[in-house]
Amino acid sequence: MAPSASVRRTTFDEVMEGTVRLAGEDRDRPMRLDLSVDLPGVLRPWRDTEGALTGHVRVPGWADDRSAAGRLRVAPLTARRIRYTMDFTGHDGRRLHLDGWKSIDPRRPVRSMTTLPVTVTGEDGTVAGEGLLRFDLRRDLVRFVAGARFPGPDPMRSRWRGQAGRLEVWYTTLTDPVTGTGFWVHHELLAPDEGLEEGPDGVAARAHGWAAVFPPGERPVLARFGPYGWDRPEAGFTAGPVAHNGDRLTGTAGTIAWSLRETGGGEPVYTFPRWAWEAELLPAAQIVPRPSAAYDGVVRFGDRVLELDGASGASARIYGHGNARRWAWLHADLGGGDVCEIVAAVSTRPGLNRLPPLPFVRLRVDGADLPSGDPLLAARRLRADIGLPTWTVRGRLGDRAVLVEVTQHPEETVAVDYADPDGAPAVCHNSERADVRVVLARRAGRGWETEREWRLDGTGHAEVGLR
Repeated sequence: MAPSASVRRTTFDEVMEGTVRLAGEDRDRPMRLDLSVDLPGVLRPWRDTEGALTGHVRVPGWADDRSAAGRLRVAPLTARRIRYTMDFTGHDGRRLHLDGWKSIDPRRPVRSMTTLPVTVTGEDGTVAGEGLLRFDLRRDLVRFVAGARFPGPDPMRSRWRGQAGRLEVWYTTLTDPVTGTGFWVHHELLAPDEGLEEGPDGVAARAHGWAAVFPPGERPVLARFGPYGWDRPEAGFTAGPVAHNGDRLTGTAGTIAWSLRETGGGEPVYTFPRWAWEAELLPAAQIVPRPSAAYDGVVRFGDRVLELDGASGASARIYGHGNARRWAWLHADLGGGDVCEIVAAVSTRPGLNRLPPLPFVRLRVDGADLPSGDPLLAARRLRADIGLPTWTVRGRLGDRAVLVEVTQHPEETVAVDYADPDGAPAVCHNSERADVRVVLARRAGRGWETEREWRLDGTGHAEVGLR
């Protein structure tokens, strides 16, 4: 059984500094680790806990990798050890592995809890360096304690609990501010309907997905990964070489490879009603846990390298029984933390499949979400016209009127095949370089007066799905 979506976790940051002596050298070099830790559950010293470890490894003249990632095992009483393992890249492109351990001595608890011997090895197992790092109590203790968090349910955790007939998605979209290139990575967990596929523990789910790069004025580059088995990771998505855990996104798919770090994001946007996401009462629901995130790192496609520094984007989630009959989706970063999120869909359920698209719209402006009430109730006053290359949503958001026009240029749109848990096919048409116009108006006498208007040229993230 997968962990419940309501499981709490512990997060904190830690700085370890000291020296390392590299193989073949007769002097020590400074070394610093700036680490972020994400552990499942509330941390208790009498337990044996393991979680995600990400951070920045710095050794002047040898390594400066902001995308290091690995694991932290905390077992101060059960094993008298706190172990750090991380993979990172040196200046010469060499992949390296750090293994460090704090051996807890009850006679010297402070010293043993703050001293970290480390060994660095290459991919072939040869020792590249050995070092000794320490946590500076006087400088960093107050910041360490103040920064520790015990947040509630993580919306990025898998919600699947072994049922048949479920589809779960983690997806991230972003735009490089320098080149205008869009990037999309879609992680998917598919649990087939009962009887289609069974494993020793019941339904055998499979994990797969794809990545796509959208260079301006060029055809998108698309590549798939998987399918892989699903081992029910503690948090997020992990399958083969692809992962989205904590603030790290890594993976390879065909000629595309990526290593990204996600920061910020703001408060989650509940495009669907919050109760629909938490109670799973609708056929499917979507949430945007990180609607205004920034991305640093590298995307490689073919022989080209896209270096990202503060690229704007978002990470979102879908969970339910399958894809809609028809749908349109939009994520538009309007600047300054303002965003527009839309999911307009026609259900596959008998009877519901004859209704027009039901638009769920969330417009975040100056920190406030519109509509202020239940998005399902607000959807009754909105209309969506789904088509290609242009689709629209218009209507009322409380006391305001809204118009959203989205254009997905055919030459910058990619078609991707989907499959539902029952095997039914669908095709989505996705562009991370859509043009978007959003108009928000207020009543003025007998008419409407434009309050705000936004225009995005090639930076909208949009999709239309068809059967």
